[in-house]
Parts: sequence; C-alpha cells; structure tokens
Amino acid sequence: MQVICSKTELNNAISMVQRAIASRSTISILEGILFSADDTLTLTGYDLETGIEALVHADIREKGSIVIKAKIFGDIVRKLPEENVVIKCDENLKLNIKCGQVDFTINAQAADEYPKIPTVEESQKINLPQGMLKKMIDQSIFAASSDESRPILNGVKVRAENDDIEMIAIDGFRLAVRNEKHDGIGDILDFIIPWKALNEVSRSVLDIEEEVAIFPSHNHILFETEDFRLVSRLLQGDFLDYKRIIPPSCTSRIVISAKEMLAAIERASLLINVEHRRFPVCLKSLSDRELEISAKTDVGTIEEIVPIELNGEMIDIDFNPKYFLDALRVIEDEQVYLEFSGPSAPCLIKPIEGNGFLYMLLPLRR
Repeated sequence: MQVICSKTELNNAISMVQRAIASRSTISILEGILFSADDTLTLTGYDLETGIEALVHADIREKGSIVIKAKIFGDIVRKLPEENVVIKCDENLKLNIKCGQVDFTINAQAADEYPKIPTVEESQKINLPQGMLKKMIDQSIFAASSDESRPILNGVKVRAENDDIEMIAIDGFRLAVRNEKHDGIGDILDFIIPWKALNEVSRSVLDIEEEVAIFPSHNHILFETEDFRLVSRLLQGDFLDYKRIIPPSCTSRIVISAKEMLAAIERASLLINVEHRRFPVCLKSLSDRELEISAKTDVGTIEEIVPIELNGEMIDIDFNPKYFLDALRVIEDEQVYLEFSGPSAPCLIKPIEGNGFLYMLLPLRR
C-alpha cells in the first residue's frame, strides 16, 4: 500500500474518526484506525455502537488496508510539518510515514479482523442543511439523560412528518423540544438516537447550507456528507410522551431578556456548586416589572434585579441553576416567555413568536 496526501487533511480525518474509538477496549483492534486505500482513502473508527468514516483526498499509488493504533498515529501526524505525507506499508506490516525530512516507521495490524460497520438501507431519507441540523442538536441534546439505568432516555427522539422535524430530549428533571420546518420531509419517521452519537454528528457537520443526508433504518442510522459518514445504532423502546406532562395553561407569564437572565444566573452560580441540589437559585417577582434572582449558600449571598413584564400571579420559586444555564446558553432569541403554573409546577421557556423550541424545567422543593 502507498498513498500521498495532505498533512492537514489527514490530521483532520484522524481527529474526526478518533472520536468513535474507545481508548480502552476489550477488543484490541478497535483501538486502531482502519486505513483503507481503494478508489478513495477512507479512515474508520468504530466502537461497535458508533462508526465514523472520513474521506481524504489522496494520490493512491498502491491499494491496501491496514489498522494503525489511533493514539500513536494521531500523535505522529499532528507533529508533522505542513507538507504532503507519504504513507507506505510492506508485506510485513511495517508502516512508513514520511513528511519532508521526517521519517517514521511503526508497526501496523492486518485489517482482516476489523469489524465491519453495519450497512444501512437507504430506503428512507431526510436531507437537512448541516447548519440547521447542528443547531437542532445543540439546542436539545443537553437535556438527554446520562443515567444508564434508564437507557431509552440516553437518546434523543426524532420525529419527522409533512415538512416538520422535531427533536426531543428528557432526563426526568427537564425537557427540551426543538422544531424546524424543511421542504421535502414526507413520510412519517420516528426513531431514537443515542445522544453520544448525535454529539459526534454535531461536531462533524459545519454551520453551512450544504446538506447532510440522513438514512434511518430499523436498527441503525446513517449520516452522510461528501467528507464523512457516521453510523449509529438506534435505541429501541417507548419514549416518554412529553405532551402529556406539559401544563396546558399557566397562571404567570413573564417576558424577559434571555441574555440578561443568563448573565444574572451565571453571576448567582459563582456562589453555587451547580451540581449541588442543596443550593438553588431563587426567582421571585417583586412587581410586574421586576424579577429578583438570588442565591444564598455557605459561601455568601447574591441578589440581582432583572427587568421583566409579568402577567398573572406573582412567583417565588427555586431551581437548580444548571437547568436554566443549559437552556439559556443555546437560545438565540433576544426575549423569551417564562411560564409558571404555581410554586411546585415546572417552568416553561418559550419563544415570543413561533414554536421553534420549548424547554421545561422542574423546580426544587423547599
């Protein structure tokens, strides 16, 4: 095998596929990158749940496939000068990496035992702009659960129908729903993707209008662009019907600046270990024009007043600040609605116009 390629492109491809490689695996070959030179140069990382393939423009002088330890290969390529890289492997699996005056030789492994990434049937397809998909993921994934005792909530539910696509994540304490409209979505599609796989999709796509093709099948899903392919297993089971847990009406509605509220809760969190439920942030309306955001901990106290427009009952309610921070950090709207239905009911965060997102946060009991 012999190929010549750009150091920069090779380094970018290695960085991408390394995210699908377990640092320690009971199957040692999965700690490597499958390096395949055929009609194109393809690098593959796979941990038996998520597989990532990255394409590299290359001059393929001799075809072949090998497996290279991901860490050492990545470290070597990262330190090479900014020139073309010549990679050769002989019949004894001695891999030579040459770039300028730098000349490495390392051991490779045969590719025969590297497991194949599942083939996904391409009978169903959604095309979305990469930037749209990236935003939808980033603005919902934070609410997915990492508690492995409830595996179905370790995923993000995706539902598409009649030019509408929706992503839903819930961890038992908060809910995120993100909606978009896009032409060309016809059939009803409904599946659950592990949040870890979606996180890798978000890191791999760009904030551009070029589209990513999405192919869901019964057990797996494929995301594909010109430069990469990501295959993930799908989660099987019944996802929570989120519409049944959203309060149908509210007793208090507040209009507030998302940025001002974010800044105030960030300042309050300076005194709070945000993972520590014992110290909440308190939201208390002083009038229909003023909301006090406060925290009291064993470190100290903070009180800050933020301007609002309140319609309905006064509020006095405690929350884990992390839940507000995670939601407010991904909201791009200048102003949002906060809706309350009493001191023990959840808070809903909604856009002033449209239904692009909905976040629901459970309060803390006093």
